[in-house]
Amino acid sequence: MEIKAVKLYENGFMTQPFAMGLEDGEGKFDKSVKYRSTLQNYLIDTGDEVILVDTGMPLEQPDMAADVNAPIYLGSRIDDYVTALEKLGYKKEQVTKILVTHKHPDHTGELRSFPKAKIYISRIEADAMELKGDNVVRVDFTDGAYENFDKCQKIAEGIYYVFAPGHTTGNSIIIVENEGLHYIIHGDVTYTDEALYQNKLSIATEDKAAARDTLNKVRAFIASHKTVYLSTHTPLGYENLAGSKVVDLNNMPAPIPPKMDYGEQKSTGKYVCSICGTVYDPAKGDPEHGIPAGTAFEDLPADWKCPVCKQGKDKFNKA
Repeated sequence: MEIKAVKLYENGFMTQPFAMGLEDGEGKFDKSVKYRSTLQNYLIDTGDEVILVDTGMPLEQPDMAADVNAPIYLGSRIDDYVTALEKLGYKKEQVTKILVTHKHPDHTGELRSFPKAKIYISRIEADAMELKGDNVVRVDFTDGAYENFDKCQKIAEGIYYVFAPGHTTGNSIIIVENEGLHYIIHGDVTYTDEALYQNKLSIATEDKAAARDTLNKVRAFIASHKTVYLSTHTPLGYENLAGSKVVDLNNMPAPIPPKMDYGEQKSTGKYVCSICGTVYDPAKGDPEHGIPAGTAFEDLPADWKCPVCKQGKDKFNKA
């Protein structure tokens, strides 16, 4: 069995308040402290099957402009999802299953590119996305507990789809057992590994109590199992994978500061949610929430929130 990173964005950053400020408040953290940010998903090649974990941003997604004052900047695009997959040596037709950690567009953007693959997604997230199709498997996690986690679904030998709510109400993680190690592909349980080591939660959370419970369980699992932690939004994810680096919660690696030289960038006039990737296009507005077409971003009500992740407009970046 082999796990590979599907690399999509690089050379971004996130601030400490964004990555760690849920429980103590953003004001308790230093916004000048920044961590490296990327976007990658993962692929599991069992030898018999090709299984994807999440499918990146939509192909047509406008890229964020690099605003050094933003809470998070994903970085510059490396490839769209399907191209990145092809560069790893895989064709769309080879994919048999897709495991979705959660509903956000930066994790589900190209599900549509794999109509023949079985899409495994928690019932909560599938219903929230209004997913339809014979290839959609609404998972109720009926295979009982997995170690210290309450509910799981066994996907294949050594591959477990585990209910882990908090970041979203139907959030899941994937745990892969391989050659004496456990690989946790966790979506966005934390945004950066520094938060895992320091036991902190990101502000990008739908259910605070559930997120705390999930992080507690993840840390307890790591403390008792040799675990490689595969993150989505930091290069530490694929760096850990490449070196099969086992987490030692008592010894946090020294953070590497992000590169912050972005040069001049042009704006499209659109705005992108830095939490989930949802796009606000002034030409279209947000009619489902009473915002007519032609409403400039600056004219949105102060209490307007992202239609998907419910974060405030201050979490949007120019595209």
